[in-house]
Amino acid sequence: MTPVQTALAVAVAVVLVTLAASVRVLREYERGVAFRLGRLRAPLQPGVRLMFPGLDRLIRVDLRVVTLTIPPQEVITKDNVSARVNAVVLFKIVDPVRSVMAVENHAVATSQIAQTTLRSVVGRADLDTLLAHRADLNEDLTMSIDAQTGPWGVQVQVVEIKDVEIPEAMQRAMAREAEAERERRAKVISARGELQASEELRQAADTLSRSPAALQLRYLQTLLELGADQNSTIVFPLPIDIIGPFLERLPAVTNGSPVTRRNP
Repeated sequence: MTPVQTALAVAVAVVLVTLAASVRVLREYERGVAFRLGRLRAPLQPGVRLMFPGLDRLIRVDLRVVTLTIPPQEVITKDNVSARVNAVVLFKIVDPVRSVMAVENHAVATSQIAQTTLRSVVGRADLDTLLAHRADLNEDLTMSIDAQTGPWGVQVQVVEIKDVEIPEAMQRAMAREAEAERERRAKVISARGELQASEELRQAADTLSRSPAALQLRYLQTLLELGADQNSTIVFPLPIDIIGPFLERLPAVTNGSPVTRRNP
């Protein structure tokens, strides 16, 4: 092989190697932020792209939703209760250029902002709100974190508080409080039942007092119920109007005074 052919073969090999090293493939969920000699180029869309070695630098940006776990944070609530709170953040990049140009590492920056915001938001709420109204706190966290990451081209979609750990002494106190609240509700319900029962009994007494025959039927019904149970004791109720005259004459008999017979 002549020197010319050798040089030509070397040149072709160099060109092929350069072309092979220049080919970049961007997936559908990726965007490319390219720099040529330090200058920003237009964002690269998915597909096959040529990047010249030594001249161009490519940064791949993933547009999929990223799940970020916030480690447990030591916080003090508004009512001075210490707690450990962790959360999860879902975010994605909506502007690839700003995610590269405005911040060095958008994932680390978002994580740090989420941790500080979590401590700040939880510190403004009391323990009852933290335990029973997490939806409001989650919404507040989402808005606060997204407002700070928006200039970086990062959109925070969801922030969810996962777990809240409180001291055991506080847990026991809350258990006693819940038990006392249940007892209070039980007593209130029982008192309301007694009140309703007394009202019903009063209405029944008024109805029976207006109809003596109904009262007699009630007596007979009571005797029937007692007889059905095979009791050894028989109770026979007497109407008050029968024994009333005897009760009126009882003081006169006990004092030894003659009994005055009333003419009908």
